[in-house]
Amino acid sequence: MPGYGRSVPTEPYTLKALADSCIALIDALRCGTVMVVGQGLGGMVALEVLARRPELIDRLVLSGTTPACAPEAARLMGEPLGLLEAGADMADAARQVVPRWIGPGSLPEGVRLAEHCLAGVHASTYRRAHDAMSGFDRRSLLAHVSVPTLLVAGEFDRVAPPAEVRAMAGAIAGSTFFELAGIGHLHNLEAPDEFDRLIQGFLRLPRVLH
Repeated sequence: MPGYGRSVPTEPYTLKALADSCIALIDALRCGTVMVVGQGLGGMVALEVLARRPELIDRLVLSGTTPACAPEAARLMGEPLGLLEAGADMADAARQVVPRWIGPGSLPEGVRLAEHCLAGVHASTYRRAHDAMSGFDRRSLLAHVSVPTLLVAGEFDRVAPPAEVRAMAGAIAGSTFFELAGIGHLHNLEAPDEFDRLIQGFLRLPRVLH
C-alpha cells in the first residue's frame, strides 16, 4: 500500500490513486491476469481496481471489507486519530486500538505483529488513508462482478461485520462466503494458517461461476 512501510504515498491519496498504483504494478509484472486479495482498506482498493480494469483480475478475495464505509467503521478505524490528537504517537495508538479490533481467538504473535505494523505507519498517511476510506462507495459494482469471488468475515469484526459481508456476498453472483470463528478485523494476522488455507482452497476451485 503506497505510504506504508518505506513506500511513498500517492498524490492525491484517494482510492482511485491507490487503485492506479496497484494497476501499474500488475501491468509491470506482465503476468497476465491475477488473483487480487484485499484485506480491509486493501479490499476497497481491489474493488476499485476491478471497476477500472476488470480484464486484469481472474479471481478476487475480499477479507474484512465492505463495499462502502459505514459511519461505525469510519469511527472505529478513526480511533488512532483521536489518540494522536490527544498527544499519543502511532506506537501508543497501536497498543491501545489493536486489542479492540481483534477477536478472542486471535493468535498472540499475530496481534503483536499487527501492533508493530500499525506503529510503523506515518501518522499523516494513516489520516489520509482514513479520509480516503470514509468516502468510498462501490455498492453499485457488486451486481457486475463476474469473476470467482471469496468473501471472508471475522465473527467479532466490528469494522466489517459478518452480516454486512454476507449481504455483500449475496449481491455477487456465484461468490463464496466464509466466517472465521473467534476472529476480529485483522484476519490474515489473527488466524494466518486458517486464512492461508482458505486462499489455497479457493485457488484450487475450478474457475467457473455457479
